[in-house]
Amino acid sequence: MTDDDLTSLRVKIEGFVQAVGFRNFVIEKATAFNLDGWVRNRSDGTLEALVSGSTKSVEAFVGACTQGPPGSKVTSVDLHKAEPPEEKGFHRRSSV
Repeated sequence: MTDDDLTSLRVKIEGFVQAVGFRNFVIEKATAFNLDGWVRNRSDGTLEALVSGSTKSVEAFVGACTQGPPGSKVTSVDLHKAEPPEEKGFHRRSSV
């Protein structure tokens, strides 16, 4: 993968996204798409993730996040460019 094909985004997911297995869903999708980064719940009820990998994989990941797992209801997904994570793999972080 070239630097031209590397996309890193901070993703904020709003809606009914906590207590429905959304973090596990995000980890499964990120792992399936071979992405690096992390996911965590935020105290304001949103879910936040940092995701980094090939542009095509990041786009597919964001598409999956707009749907979410059964029982969730996504009302918006905000995307912001970010620096890639320092560690490889995809991890769950403590809530903030």
